[in-house]
Amino acid sequence: MAVTDRKKKRASKKLKSSWRKHVDVKDVEEFLEDQRFNERLGPPLSTIPNEQLFEVTVTPSLELLSAKERRKLRATKPLRCFSALQPHTKVPDPITIRNRVRTKEERKNALIKKKESVNRLKGTLKHKEIQANINRKIDEERRKNKLKRGEFTEDIWKQDKKAEIEKDEWMENNTKKHNLKGVGIPLRKKTSVLPALEPPHPGMSYNPSYEDHQDLLKIVAEKEQRLIKEEEHLTRCTTGMFKKVIPEKRDQSWLVEMSEGLPSTSGTNVEENEASDSEYKTINPPVKNLKKTLKQRRKQKEQQKQEKARMAIKLEKKKITDIHQQKNS
Repeated sequence: MAVTDRKKKRASKKLKSSWRKHVDVKDVEEFLEDQRFNERLGPPLSTIPNEQLFEVTVTPSLELLSAKERRKLRATKPLRCFSALQPHTKVPDPITIRNRVRTKEERKNALIKKKESVNRLKGTLKHKEIQANINRKIDEERRKNKLKRGEFTEDIWKQDKKAEIEKDEWMENNTKKHNLKGVGIPLRKKTSVLPALEPPHPGMSYNPSYEDHQDLLKIVAEKEQRLIKEEEHLTRCTTGMFKKVIPEKRDQSWLVEMSEGLPSTSGTNVEENEASDSEYKTINPPVKNLKKTLKQRRKQKEQQKQEKARMAIKLEKKKITDIHQQKNS
């Protein structure tokens, strides 16, 4: 039985299945298993030098560092985006020396480097370096002029939203529309007959300036004075024209007004009615033609002339008042 289980020494290895069947690959599998084991847990400790096993830390822990120091410490470490380029296994690389793509500075010729250093000492710079210096200065100025939180130095109510390209008379309308799309400037003019929505007064804002606040108070005070003046005028033309009377006299006058045209019970009125009934009166009694005298006509002309002058003065006063009440456009 043992003789039958023994493998043939000179078996055919022509096919792959025969090769696997008659070749002993235990040593290869053990080697690969060791490699996989090293990949999971790392190489054996006997092969690792002491500098990698033990580490002496001279920097304090992160809990004792400030936020600024922690940022500086993180800046010295490689970026996380480069972690994909690092090896994900602890198996050592069999190829220790590999080709590396040199940087742009490393690829430069030595003569070119020497020439650039000489030009830099003389102050001769490239156009790219000059433009970089200009952009750096512009960025510094913009950073200095940047408003802080809660700081207001510009009046948004007086800003002109008309762009430079919109003022250019040589540009076509399609070009202006293309460049002004999405920048907050209206491209179409108002075509509606309805008036535009009037913006609120600057003094109504949450934190107005002193001049705007005083201007708003002045407008409100003028409006209130105008309402008081109208109310006084109505009172003077209605209630103020009539005198105050006592209730007894008021009731007596009301009784007389309501009894107008009714037959009276007194004797004198009866006699007067009888006498008036006996008299003959025509339907259209004669009317005297009273002609105005020269004095009356002269006084009438003087009154008309005074009335015209008074109306002209009143019209001029109204014009001046309308000019002062007109809003500043």
